[in-house]
Amino acid sequence: MLGYLTARQAGLDDPLRLRRAESTRRVQSLKLNPDRDVDRIHGNGINTIDIEAIEGRYMLSGGADGVVVIYDLENYSGKQQYTCKAVCSIGRSNRHVHKFSVETVQWYPYDTGMFVSSSFDKTMKVWDTETLKPAEVFEFEGNVYNHHLSPIARKHSLIAVGTKNPKIQLCDLKSGSRIHILQGHRAEVLSVRWSPRYEHILASASADSKVKVWDVRRASGSLFTLDQHNGDKSKASSEAVNTAHNGRVNGLCFSGDGLHLLTTGTDDRMRLWNSATGENTLVEIVCVCVFV
Repeated sequence: MLGYLTARQAGLDDPLRLRRAESTRRVQSLKLNPDRDVDRIHGNGINTIDIEAIEGRYMLSGGADGVVVIYDLENYSGKQQYTCKAVCSIGRSNRHVHKFSVETVQWYPYDTGMFVSSSFDKTMKVWDTETLKPAEVFEFEGNVYNHHLSPIARKHSLIAVGTKNPKIQLCDLKSGSRIHILQGHRAEVLSVRWSPRYEHILASASADSKVKVWDVRRASGSLFTLDQHNGDKSKASSEAVNTAHNGRVNGLCFSGDGLHLLTTGTDDRMRLWNSATGENTLVEIVCVCVFV
């Protein structure tokens, strides 16, 4: 690291090299916190978690048992080693509990009084945190794989929903109804994600190996389809062959500034894309999963 600093001070090196070297060093030094544990509430595997962005204090978890749990991450013990306690849970005794596996949970971005969960029981529920009762229930024809609320939207209150149906569903929190669909995929939609930079931009990933980027204000289809080979996105004929991965695309994540999009697939690859142009940056990562 001193070598990078000396070269940067002398003007012999690109400042980006120093930033990348330091970022890489920090990532490689990451490890699980040995001092913090979490109450064991779920009877089966945990599929999804979300920590609210306002205080970073409360965490939601959804499990394969259909249970949703809210945890308080604050340390009240005064000791270095402590266990995060479950504040409340929507368990099997609750008549509103999901019947099957919970696939996604998410806090409402602007306060902790509401959160949303979706499940393989073909429903998405908008919960009142105080009463632990659903304020709205959206029902779908197939399993719900994923949903997402925009973290920045001020002009709309849409929840994007990916289901077994290849059409992306847009649900409006204000009206409590499904108001629009986005057509273009040919298989189930496994992941959806709003841009943290532009509130009307949405990305979707599907089992048809495609990732599409949409402007939900347009009725003419997606803006472009990501192509791992960086083909000509302007040709409509290329839409049939453009694929982001050689297999199902099951994960999406925008960078914090919204300039890049990270995708994961069942081909054991992660790819990084320019979210404005759809260009594959050719930063490819091999995924290695370790089961303990």
